Amino acid sequence: MSAAIRLISSAPPSEGKAHRLAPGVHWVRHPLPFALDHVNVWLLEDGATWTLVDTGVHSSRSQSAWEAVFAGPMQGRPASRVLATHFHPDHIGLAAWLCQRFSADLWTSRTEWLLARLLHQDQTPALRDEIRTFYSAAGLDDEQTQALTERGNAYARGVPALPARYHRLRQDDGVRIGDRLWRVVTGGGHSPEHVCLACEDAGVLIAGDMILPGISPNVSVWANEPDADPLSEFFDGLSRLRGLPDDLLVLPSHGIPFHGLHGRIDELLHHHEIRLSEVMDACAAAPQSVGDITRLLFRRPLDTHQLSFAVGEALAHLNHLVVQGQLRRETDAAGRWWFQRR
Repeated sequence: MSAAIRLISSAPPSEGKAHRLAPGVHWVRHPLPFALDHVNVWLLEDGATWTLVDTGVHSSRSQSAWEAVFAGPMQGRPASRVLATHFHPDHIGLAAWLCQRFSADLWTSRTEWLLARLLHQDQTPALRDEIRTFYSAAGLDDEQTQALTERGNAYARGVPALPARYHRLRQDDGVRIGDRLWRVVTGGGHSPEHVCLACEDAGVLIAGDMILPGISPNVSVWANEPDADPLSEFFDGLSRLRGLPDDLLVLPSHGIPFHGLHGRIDELLHHHEIRLSEVMDACAAAPQSVGDITRLLFRRPLDTHQLSFAVGEALAHLNHLVVQGQLRRETDAAGRWWFQRR
């Protein structure tokens, strides 16, 4: 666990329950069917209604957990707004179900909504072909490439429906929730236009996946944008978050709420500095494939789900060094990428 932060003493709420963390701010935890087995969502008192921040993944278990929350912590009061921090299934997977149930509107950033809509609908053969090409170019073996190709676009399984309209959130927007004004702070890298919500009056930052207490948020390159530099976007987002007061209670999407915003940002930056140095040293010694760097950075067995994130994160560090002019990328006759120091 991070040495720079102080976790709150409260244990996580049990399924279907909520903990009050600040006036009008309540913590709910929903299950996930992954190694990362939970996602935190937030209930914000909004007059006679509620604003729900994030939704959990689409599953019957998550729906049952919400039903318990409706009857218990929400006291039968409706939700007037569903706010998604970003497009990932554990954050927007039940948005359509919640919005329909309460005739509520979805609030999120434009890029997150557009990408969610695109991935929800894209099951074309062309996408599968791009996935195969991407992982083959990354230098994975035939078995790994086939497994990831067959997995295809798994997004729609976690997000089977999405609202057809939304309310756009932008950097520095003010959102009135109850008698408090929350400020939108956007960040990239983990997702393209991730929404965080800060309320200095309440002393709270809803950080989503931008800042987590125990792990570094995944920052990955994917098949639909293989030349992307998400690390630069992530660093820019952390810089904006550093402009907030250090004493805010940080509400992360995974793990326990904590104090120590600036110290945790410093740790995340240092983590990536070390990763970039390791990648640079390896590419200075000999040309490296993305698969080689994946094995360097992730020295444990990975299932197919984990491998997709690990490859994406390895390529994010390689692409960042290419953009910074420290590495060059070459493509061999088989279409495989090789990275080496300039």
